Amino acid sequence: MIDLDNLRNNLKEVSSNLMKRGFKLDEVLWTSLEENRKYYQVKMESLQADQNKIAKEIAQLQQDGKESNEVKTKATEISKELKKVKEKFQENKVEYDNFLLSLPNILSDLVPSGIDENDNEIIFERGKIPSFDFSPKDHQELGILNGGMDFEAAAKIAKSRFIVFKNSVAQLNRSLIQFMIDTHTNEHGYSEIYVPFIVNKESMLGTGQLPKFNDEQFQIKDEENEMYLIPTAEVPVTNYHRDEILDVSDLTLSYVSHTPCFRSEAGSYGLDTKGIIRQHQFEKVELVKISHPDDSEEELEKLTSNAEKILDLLELPFRRIKLCAGDIGFGAALTYDLEVWMPSQSSYREISSCSNYRDFQSRRLKIRTKENEKTILCHTLNGSGLAIGRTIAAIFENFQNKDGTISIPNILRPYMGDKEIL
Repeated sequence: MIDLDNLRNNLKEVSSNLMKRGFKLDEVLWTSLEENRKYYQVKMESLQADQNKIAKEIAQLQQDGKESNEVKTKATEISKELKKVKEKFQENKVEYDNFLLSLPNILSDLVPSGIDENDNEIIFERGKIPSFDFSPKDHQELGILNGGMDFEAAAKIAKSRFIVFKNSVAQLNRSLIQFMIDTHTNEHGYSEIYVPFIVNKESMLGTGQLPKFNDEQFQIKDEENEMYLIPTAEVPVTNYHRDEILDVSDLTLSYVSHTPCFRSEAGSYGLDTKGIIRQHQFEKVELVKISHPDDSEEELEKLTSNAEKILDLLELPFRRIKLCAGDIGFGAALTYDLEVWMPSQSSYREISSCSNYRDFQSRRLKIRTKENEKTILCHTLNGSGLAIGRTIAAIFENFQNKDGTISIPNILRPYMGDKEIL
């Protein structure tokens, strides 16, 4: 949620910033909602003052033994009018709050202008793109050939766009998770945290998945609460500090968490439906930071470099890009995407998205700190370090051999029982 004072006092500037995303802020609706809020607020306060005043009059009349029916009738009328005004205020408040929740984040000045992914800014490319003396296969072909990926069984158990990993591929999946967590905890200083995979509506609202992305979520049937399968560990990990005032000396807090992730992928049919690039269930090792507002830009650079370190150690060619205004996520102020080289497609594909949300999430979540006796909002950041399934796909394609076997990256061999070939 964006700063309300900024919206009230700098409407044109906010509107212009959001327009860079292609988002048109309805200034007429906002002005109407704000005017109604002020009107009903003042009206309620006035009627409540009248109600208090007349209550004292009635008490005094009764104390003096005088007739108070006429004043009581007036009090009833005020009470009825106050009830109506409160109802109107509440109706306006619902629309007011929904309007605020619909607004994306204010973009950083560092975000390049642009309409879509074609306008993203390439920061650098790193690593050696492999050259083959044979026609490279895609990761799905290789997975089936090696007997480690079973798409048909997954569809039988659940539906399409799920996967069963078997044997050495299941081991590779597990090894990658452990390798990534080891690297982020031992080398990068993150604290490991294990969190629920099912969260409540408040948690989803807090990090911005709701109401904007409601159609992309898997909702759980629960008689008492509105519950959801997590789309990313970002949700439970960031909500860990919801409604807290953190000690400024403890910042920056850095967490790493491995979880499964669940997304309906509504509206994405036809995109990456082959293989394991875009699935309903997948795993990630997620990096989450909560920082002082003065430090968040530097912390984004650190977080992104930490994710890049995994790609470097795995010897996978990749590039860093800065997302343009038209391609950046709803809640992000600035985002770097890391894209790994996929030989079967002769192109780079996203494997991590690292974002600074500034105070967009913390305003919803009320994650604060105190500085010089003043309470201020923290900044939140997150990024994949990395997506496990996409990392497996990248290893398969970049480390494939002519006979269809897969060479195991050197850094992973201790985790794989010192095997050299998958």
